[in-house]
Amino acid sequence: MANRKIVLVACGTAVATSTVVANSIEEEMAARGIPVETRQCKVTEVSGLVDGVDLVVSTTPLPPNLPKPAIVTLAFLTGIGRDAEIEKIAAILAK
Repeated sequence: MANRKIVLVACGTAVATSTVVANSIEEEMAARGIPVETRQCKVTEVSGLVDGVDLVVSTTPLPPNLPKPAIVTLAFLTGIGRDAEIEKIAAILAK
């Protein structure tokens, strides 16, 4: 089995929005056979938590120059472009 990938999911308060995104990522990656663990945080906490993750997904702008791949998207909330974002996430995590 592949190594579990860790996805840090950030939003403004680390409550509702990040929960929706984290649950969607877990479900979609499980369907693709990519084991993931999601961790939720406030966007202001990303810089201090980024070292231990494989990918950052946020619904709000992130600090510049993060040392890990990062995706800023509202697609999980609006549904617009959701499939494309899922494929981007899967491609990053499959590496």
